[in-house]
Amino acid sequence: MRMYAFQCMRSVICCPPIMLATILCTSSVCWSDSISATKPIVKQQIDFEKTVRPIFVKHCLDCHGPDDREGGLRLTSRKNILLRNDSGEPAIVVGKSDQSILYHRISTQNEKEQMPPSDAGERLSSQEILTLKQWIDQGAHWPTESEEPKHWAYVPPVKNMPPVLKGEVRINNPIDSFIVEKLRSQETPLSQAEPASPARLLRRVSLDLIGLPPTLEDVIAFEKNPSPKAYEKYVDSLLQSPRYGEKWARQWLDLARYADSNGFQADQLREMWLYRDWVIKSLNQDLPFDQFTIQQLAGDLLPQATIDQKIATGFHRCTTCNVEAGVDPEENRVNQIFDRVNATGLVWLGTTFECAQCHNHKYDPFSQQDYYQIFAFFNNTPLEVKQVGKSVTFEVTGPKLALPLDKKAEQTKDELTKQRLAVQTQLNARQKALVESLPKWEETMLALLENSEESTKVPVTVQKILRTNSEKRTSKQKKELKSFQQKQDKAYSTLEKDLNRIRNALKAFEPDTTLVMVEMSEPRMNHIFKRGDFLNKGAAVTPQTPDALHPLKTNRKPDRLAFAKWLVARENPLVARVTVNRWWSQFFGHGIVATQEDFGSQGDAPTHPELLDWLAVEFMEHNWSMKHIHKLIVMSATYQQSSKVTPALLEVDPYNQLYTRGPRLRLAAESIRDNALAISGLLSTKMGGPPVYPPQPKGLWRHVGRNAPKYLTSTTEDRYRRGVYVIWRRSAPYPSFTNFDAPDRGSCVINRSRTNTPLQALTLLNDPAYIEIAVGLAKRLATKDIASNLSDRERVTYAFRLCVARKPKTEEVDLLTKVFQQELKYFQEHPQAAQKLISAENRPEGVGATRMAAWLYIANILLNLDETITKG
Repeated sequence: MRMYAFQCMRSVICCPPIMLATILCTSSVCWSDSISATKPIVKQQIDFEKTVRPIFVKHCLDCHGPDDREGGLRLTSRKNILLRNDSGEPAIVVGKSDQSILYHRISTQNEKEQMPPSDAGERLSSQEILTLKQWIDQGAHWPTESEEPKHWAYVPPVKNMPPVLKGEVRINNPIDSFIVEKLRSQETPLSQAEPASPARLLRRVSLDLIGLPPTLEDVIAFEKNPSPKAYEKYVDSLLQSPRYGEKWARQWLDLARYADSNGFQADQLREMWLYRDWVIKSLNQDLPFDQFTIQQLAGDLLPQATIDQKIATGFHRCTTCNVEAGVDPEENRVNQIFDRVNATGLVWLGTTFECAQCHNHKYDPFSQQDYYQIFAFFNNTPLEVKQVGKSVTFEVTGPKLALPLDKKAEQTKDELTKQRLAVQTQLNARQKALVESLPKWEETMLALLENSEESTKVPVTVQKILRTNSEKRTSKQKKELKSFQQKQDKAYSTLEKDLNRIRNALKAFEPDTTLVMVEMSEPRMNHIFKRGDFLNKGAAVTPQTPDALHPLKTNRKPDRLAFAKWLVARENPLVARVTVNRWWSQFFGHGIVATQEDFGSQGDAPTHPELLDWLAVEFMEHNWSMKHIHKLIVMSATYQQSSKVTPALLEVDPYNQLYTRGPRLRLAAESIRDNALAISGLLSTKMGGPPVYPPQPKGLWRHVGRNAPKYLTSTTEDRYRRGVYVIWRRSAPYPSFTNFDAPDRGSCVINRSRTNTPLQALTLLNDPAYIEIAVGLAKRLATKDIASNLSDRERVTYAFRLCVARKPKTEEVDLLTKVFQQELKYFQEHPQAAQKLISAENRPEGVGATRMAAWLYIANILLNLDETITKG
């Protein structure tokens, strides 16, 4: 009943003025006049605290208070009551109760429209209605603009001094001080876990910083000297590695919804890989995060913008684009702007802005007007689809950036272009000559047809055309005859072949392109869309930032550049917190704020608020350096703890929210494959360039749609390159990635899920790519120091350490050696099975097919271990 009444309230709020006037005339106005007749309006000033606030508390705040925002209305401050609600109008018009929706709704006699609804509470008395009427007419005076206390996330972070701790404790940096203080403050004080073993620690930090395992040589060297200095030196080498950017780009590309295809049914491919390469390069260079932000949101608007800064704007060109038949281009464009606003809110502000697309945010201090004012910053880019001819289909267009060629390539291209023009000129001349000689050629051909042997060289259809009077030939016949004549002419055929050769050569010099943002010279008009419907325009708005956050300071007309600078201003309470929290979650499996995408009132409170604020300020004070924060985290004693867990710890800290132990997490999808490739020795370190096509099961790209692209499996080292370079088609992402929880990237993904399913084990055991990786590892094991005659147990130990870094236990070596010997015996008894399993090219010199087949079984087992795909 309450919901039904609320819907009625919405319908009246949204009524056209004429209809609303009619409703009011038949209900509230007549009734209020009768009240006025019986009790004259009191002239003294209404005391808000004594008379108005009690009415709101008694009748209204359950539905329109700090915890709820029915109809987009909160009665918690004068600012809120003057804010446009879900109808697009404010609840009151100051000084005019007769034009105020709030007054009409409390005074109407219509039970379906009156507020509060009959099932929600007691109706206002006539005196209370008169009091609110007078209060509105007198100017709606509110003695204070303060609402409920500000939510912690909207208060700028302060860098408190780390607590000073006494007693036996490992404090490597301030992170540990905050963590240990929390441990000690528990009802039953807790202590730090013991340090992780050197091998486990080195593997953990290597997987975290570069997404690849350490070499066995590095592990053995660190085991001999596991000093803090040796560890720091190794951390510094990882931070300087080009592999660092490749690893951390994966998370950012999830946020950017990066893909190599448009999305939706057709899901055709497009060029965006230059943006992916820019992200990797920027992370490797430790581009300050404020500049990293500005360039992606508004690099094109920077003075004398460089090519790289323009490429960076691909962040917001990664949106999906619908090119299906019958699509409304304007609706498609608006949906892309919605996506840009929503992604910006999630990535930088940890805010669910999309809630305000159709109405005022129910819980956080962001209104629908705020939403469309931010929308206005992004609404000045051109259409990004165009119609294909006169058909009902579309293709992706919009601003593209072409990379300039180097000087030598440009010269070669110019020379080839000249050759093409020259050959084309000759071909045109020859074509004209053939047209002029057509009658004579026809006579010759007709004479030829009289010779039965020669006539067999002429197609039957052409013979029929030649025997048809020229005036009676159809256009199709004339075209076919002309084509046959050209093919018969050696000069024409030679020129045509030359032209095709030159054209193919020119293709190698076509510049690489990428989608970018460009601002239109004439800005669009901006409106609030009622209920989020782009066809139902409400009040006009201009680009502006939310009142709940710091003010926009700019000397220029507000645009995307001004917005980007506002976003990373030091006064912003959210950006630094949201960013360091997201990184923290990558190291520990969850953020200090668990709801990484929601720092609002409905999100989780931080488990360690002082630490979060300390990290946020530290981040800004150190030139927004990502690598600085990452080094702080991995150098902390908290990070270096053992991940062993006891029943007692599981009882008091089951999800490790207090950090009573080190992190133990399954690797991300791309890292699982990268880790396996590195272990097998197959990994290619080639960087950048167009996406690659590693092996996958056949037929996965077959689907309903037009011009479906083909999956052309790479045959060079590209099939062994890192996961960040693998082709990402939204309708069919790389299957092993999907099985390990990779998203389709149709929208911004803040945090991937982490599941455990049988499909994952089946992938590692049977997927063609992982079989190939297992063969590579088997070859590595079989040929290890082949001249020194290592024993099977030594090779098993070597294999085990390659996969998990630590030394295996005796029983583990015993078990694996027994499996190897059993399989070896089987294949020696069945040599044909071994030869079928191991192809000739995968049999190294000096190693028979039977031993290779047995080592393949060991490799397959080790690559499928939980410990192999887990950092711990």
